[in-house]
Amino acid sequence: MQVEVLDPTTCNPASNRHSERMIENLPTYPCAKLKLDQFFLQWLSENQDIVSTLVDDIQAGRPLRNPGGTCQTLSPFSPLSANAIFSSTPPLSPSKSRSPSTPLSPHRRSLTTSSNLKKPSPISLLPQFYFPARTAAPANPSESEVQRKAEVHLNGRVAFGQRDFVEFLQESYDVPSMVGFTLFRRLAGSDEGSVSSAVLSAFWTSRQLETASPIQRVFECLRNEGNEGDDANAKDDNSEMDVKSSNSNKKDNNNKNSDEFDNKTKDLILSLLFKRRVTPTIGFDDLCLLMEQVLAQHPGLAFLQETAEFQRKYAETVIYRIFYSLSKSGSSRLTLRDLRKSDFLEALYALDREDDINKVLKYFSYEHFYVIYCKFWELDTDHDFLISRDDLAHYGQCSLSFRIIERIFELQSSRPVANAVAGKMNYEEFIWFILSEEDKATEPALEYWFACIDLDGDGVLRSSELWYFYQEQQQRLETTHHEVVQFGDLVCQLHDMLNPKKEGHYTLADLKRTKRQSGLLFNALFNLPKFVGFENRDPFQVRAEATEFAGLTDWEKFAKIEYFRLASEDDQDDGGGIEAEDSGMWSADTPMADMR
Repeated sequence: MQVEVLDPTTCNPASNRHSERMIENLPTYPCAKLKLDQFFLQWLSENQDIVSTLVDDIQAGRPLRNPGGTCQTLSPFSPLSANAIFSSTPPLSPSKSRSPSTPLSPHRRSLTTSSNLKKPSPISLLPQFYFPARTAAPANPSESEVQRKAEVHLNGRVAFGQRDFVEFLQESYDVPSMVGFTLFRRLAGSDEGSVSSAVLSAFWTSRQLETASPIQRVFECLRNEGNEGDDANAKDDNSEMDVKSSNSNKKDNNNKNSDEFDNKTKDLILSLLFKRRVTPTIGFDDLCLLMEQVLAQHPGLAFLQETAEFQRKYAETVIYRIFYSLSKSGSSRLTLRDLRKSDFLEALYALDREDDINKVLKYFSYEHFYVIYCKFWELDTDHDFLISRDDLAHYGQCSLSFRIIERIFELQSSRPVANAVAGKMNYEEFIWFILSEEDKATEPALEYWFACIDLDGDGVLRSSELWYFYQEQQQRLETTHHEVVQFGDLVCQLHDMLNPKKEGHYTLADLKRTKRQSGLLFNALFNLPKFVGFENRDPFQVRAEATEFAGLTDWEKFAKIEYFRLASEDDQDDGGGIEAEDSGMWSADTPMADMR
């Protein structure tokens, strides 16, 4: 049906005036009107040709044409006319249900082939990146693929020398070279022997390493046979016999229920109750063997070949740093789970990539060892490798308060330490102290200092405990003529920075959630120079240091600055330095207790 175009001159003037008054009485929204005008102008600029054609057709009295090409005589004010105008302006989005082989599905393609749509949709130009019919590649290669890869590198060899053995493990199983040297020493008994293919195959099969992850292979290669965690020991026989005897007495007293379970069933239940999961671990001795190979094979440590004393101390320092960062329970054993959650594997790979040992910042840097050892040597004035309370008070130019020093020595028995001496701090304990002091943003450091501040051991730091340590800090501020920060103001600032879940109660979880700010809490309580330095910090200097030490942790930044200072002092000092007591190569057969 054809609709005639309305002539505005035939309209009733009275009704027009009434319509105008109704429009004037409508509420106005200037912001909304401006936005609509903006949208309209944008649409008008994009469709000038269509609008001009429609206006010409209306003025000439010609019937209107919709974008599909069908000719209709429509009123510009009718719904059909409005639909014909607006339906062709926005490009149609691609169908979500289109097949992966075509950019657009057929029923959408017919709508987008109009001559008015000159540019294709940007989405349709994207290359296909999802293929639902294709299965994902497996995360780990199958056992057969690993075996074929190993057979190619094996090439019919019956036995391996040291270098061939290490290269075979690297190319076939991505084992770091230092771990390969360690495994060769364990299987061959020495660096000069050989390992047969049968021995290697038996070891690899017994520990199921064909399709294991790289970190699991490292763990099993380092672990000596029989190393198990503390939870691996079954319950002692006496307690089991007591339970059996108790059950026997109950059986005699209650014969009516004795037929429900026979003796075999009870024995099975008892065995399941008292059987504990065996947890393989690696210990100090396993890492000593690794460190012997690092010292012998890495080119960056060749200058230590004739100083066995420094070799022992370097190996000891690296091992203690590994346990400090990896051992979440604070024990003297490392589990596979500890290694999986760490960057230990990346550090081993870095040893293969870098000839400069100081570029391996994690654990193995010789500069880091040098800083730790020299700091300990400076405090240990009598050089008995033990530090007293008075010695520790001189750390960092007397930066620590006496109360925190006393608290450190009180908690010595809370963590197992080899060769611990009551009232003294040995080298291992000093490594834990200096790593925690110079980088308080790490989890081991937060746990270390949280235990020191938590006087009652309830797992919550309260205002009374904070005041106990800050009281001495406030007195030190007054003595050194610094601006004193009142305790109430300090608590308010700490609450804003740490945002604890419960006001006035700071838990270890709260501190770990805001690691960077938590270090400021401890500095404010017992380290005067760092607290004053933070209060009087220069933003320009902070920005310059952030640029100079970009990507470095607080410990790495401290070690870099201290090594430069110590090296400068050594250049100016002709004597009085640290000298090695003996010469020759250090061996892992030396017990850890004698490593000093």
